[in-house]
Amino acid sequence: MSMTEQEPLKTSSTDGRSEQQKRGHHTVEKIGGTSMSRARELIDTILIGKRAEAELYERVFVVSAFGGITDKLLEHKKSGEPGVYALFAQADNEHGWLEALSGVNRAMRTINHDMFDDAGDRHAADDFVRERIEGARGCLIDLQRLCSYGHFQLGEHMQTIRELLSALGEAHSASNLALLMRRHGVNARFVDLTGWRDETQPTLNERIERAFGEIDLERELPIVTGYSQCREGLMREFDRGYSEVTFATIAALTGAREAIIHKEFHLSSADPRQVGTENVRKIGRTNYDVADQLSNMGMEAIHPKAAKKLRQAGVPLRVANAFEPEDPGTLIDAEPASQPGVEMVTGLPVTTLELFEQDMVGVKGYDAAILDVLTRHRVRIVSKTSNANTIVHHLESTLKTVRRVERDLAARYPAARITTRRAGMVSVIGRDLTGLNVMLRGLKALDEQGIVPISAQETGRGVDVQFLVHSEDRQKAVKALHRAFIEKAQEELREAA
Repeated sequence: MSMTEQEPLKTSSTDGRSEQQKRGHHTVEKIGGTSMSRARELIDTILIGKRAEAELYERVFVVSAFGGITDKLLEHKKSGEPGVYALFAQADNEHGWLEALSGVNRAMRTINHDMFDDAGDRHAADDFVRERIEGARGCLIDLQRLCSYGHFQLGEHMQTIRELLSALGEAHSASNLALLMRRHGVNARFVDLTGWRDETQPTLNERIERAFGEIDLERELPIVTGYSQCREGLMREFDRGYSEVTFATIAALTGAREAIIHKEFHLSSADPRQVGTENVRKIGRTNYDVADQLSNMGMEAIHPKAAKKLRQAGVPLRVANAFEPEDPGTLIDAEPASQPGVEMVTGLPVTTLELFEQDMVGVKGYDAAILDVLTRHRVRIVSKTSNANTIVHHLESTLKTVRRVERDLAARYPAARITTRRAGMVSVIGRDLTGLNVMLRGLKALDEQGIVPISAQETGRGVDVQFLVHSEDRQKAVKALHRAFIEKAQEELREAA
């Protein structure tokens, strides 16, 4: 029978306990790429630390590729510098992507050398890399040769290639971590969800069911690839957010007691680089509503689709600092706030797209047409406003892409005046902002710092208030609002104590 998100996966047990008795005893924990690059340090914190015997188990670790590897395999996430995938997609010959793939091979072997002291472990890790890299190389060469015939189109296979290459990074990190844990006396098990040399096409749920069907969580520590090959195609919908979806799905299907994301920092009231480490405070407790708002502002505690899976399954999420194991971090669940309060101030650079047309009044279809163009160009909407004859979208996109959107809209509405400009969106977020006069107090705080906002808005739900400011004022606005809503509140609490 196929599992549902409400039906926890059965895991094997030698003590005869029922599934209901076992449900909720284990955690599913995710380690990001930057933390994975410090894997040896993690041995002394979240992986082993002070744990012994049974305390080492009843945990599942889902891992991302080592820092920088996915950038080399696909393209650099921030700069856009082409990796193997981008070079293969653009190549007129084999040299560029082949050299890039060899570079990935060297980078992975360097990681192996730094990670393992034992020569046997290094050789095993190098052999694993060699098999995966050479397998991918052969696959791409064969595909390139096949597509030299007119009957086969390379474009039809590019999404599959992207998934194949991305999977190399997660398989490498998970295999290495399992090997490292075994060297430290832990019964770790490498769980490969990447579908390597698997001719079947299971769904995501089915692949996880197969992988975990024989795992005894009381005696084994699964180290799982963040990428999972499945019929749905995770990268098609989530692109590089796939590891969090895999993590959340495992937590939901196995009925985890808690899902934990380990980061290099705490989930705090603002970016400490902007407002100062001494001024931020750890959030400590919030809910999935706030997590959604953070995601919308580019500060993902977790991918919103992954959060949805956890929320629907009733699994709470904890965001913890991987290098401060004694600190409980921040718990995210479905609980409302016990009292109103601001929890975070964050900012995001945006491009504002404004379409004005006098004849828009009373005419339907403008909004739908704009959304159609933005969807076609894969542009993410952060926020939007409108009045009788103007529709404004605040977008997270490059100016180059927005210019294409602008041209399409100008062709459709030749009488419209379309303008774009760079700006900054700063948001004040909390589970319950009712009665705090956030907009009024926020405007006053900005005015005191000489910041003239372009606009301000709130939805009425009492979870966030957004201030649009000039691009050069964004960081200054974050500091001003954080000072007004977080730092002053902390000072008042200290004075009261």
